[in-house]
Amino acid sequence: MRSVNVRSALLLGPQDCTAINRVKHLPEKAADTSVQLDLKRAGAWVGKAPKDRLCRRDVGMSDTAMTSFLGCCLDLLQTLMEADVNRDEMQAPVLDTEDAWLSVEGPISIVELALEQKHIHYPLVEHHSLLCSVLYAVMRFSLKIVKPLSLFDSKGKNAFFKDLTSIQLLPSGEMDPNFISVRQQFLLKVVSAAVQAQHSGAKDKDSSEEAMTTPFGKDQDWPVLAVDLAHHLQVSEDVVRRHYVGELYNHGVDHLGEEAILQVHDKEVLASQLLVLTGQRLAHALLHTQTKEGMELLARLPPTLCTWLKAMDPQDLQNTEVPIATTTKLVNKVIELLPEKHGQYSLALHLIEAVEAISLPSS
Repeated sequence: MRSVNVRSALLLGPQDCTAINRVKHLPEKAADTSVQLDLKRAGAWVGKAPKDRLCRRDVGMSDTAMTSFLGCCLDLLQTLMEADVNRDEMQAPVLDTEDAWLSVEGPISIVELALEQKHIHYPLVEHHSLLCSVLYAVMRFSLKIVKPLSLFDSKGKNAFFKDLTSIQLLPSGEMDPNFISVRQQFLLKVVSAAVQAQHSGAKDKDSSEEAMTTPFGKDQDWPVLAVDLAHHLQVSEDVVRRHYVGELYNHGVDHLGEEAILQVHDKEVLASQLLVLTGQRLAHALLHTQTKEGMELLARLPPTLCTWLKAMDPQDLQNTEVPIATTTKLVNKVIELLPEKHGQYSLALHLIEAVEAISLPSS
């Protein structure tokens, strides 16, 4: 991990320098050559984020510092990969030394030291970055999941914590469906936790942005990172995107959900998922508020729709204060996404009638 070549150093941007500077201010153990050892110990966690005492005992830093440290490790691994990709486009620096310095004795310069380092093995660094991303997410959102290393098969586990310049036998081909299922569950939890951290209780744009700022600077774009991880972990990227859209609507930030829909490929499946969320909103408005007007409207609804609404569970909603006009837009979006021959199309049409009736002022 200490072998960062000169091309890596030349490619460091402001964010990368900030990350490395943060490492310097962590406990000494975090900044020395034991980075891989610390990651290895972190990977042996039980199925939840370790508490402060456990972090201090096994890794030598607090849980807060551990979270920052993992973010720094991820920045460093990504910088190494970027440097490796661009190494053929950059010329090695020429080391000119003035005659007056030739007789001076001292330690080797950092540039000379960097030039002596071997090039990394890109696939192995990328493999480590996957584990680092998993550990970082677990710590950032205090996730309760399976052990992080259980997301990888035996071949993947054996490749961890080796010299990053060495060539290791890495996982290839189709992954066991059981591993893919566990990985998918993990990524969906990350997306849910990220949306909740950003939008739960956020009443305006400022508080939303504040929620995604950590003590060490601006947070990762976790939904984007989750989609990228899905690509490398053989999980359907569209499943992660659809879940992200659903979580945005679930938290009542419909304008962001509508924007995120553009990234989804299977919009028909998404529409079915959003239809359920719409039903939950209406069930809360009609069944759980117990207003006289709501009961009268419920009695006028088609029996099929009424039965369907009663089967909905509004307790799954993270935000029940969404204006009915906003829900009306959501139903229209569902109708737009569903083909007319779809089995739920007629149900969506009934829903638009219901939300329009709710939005009418009572006489």
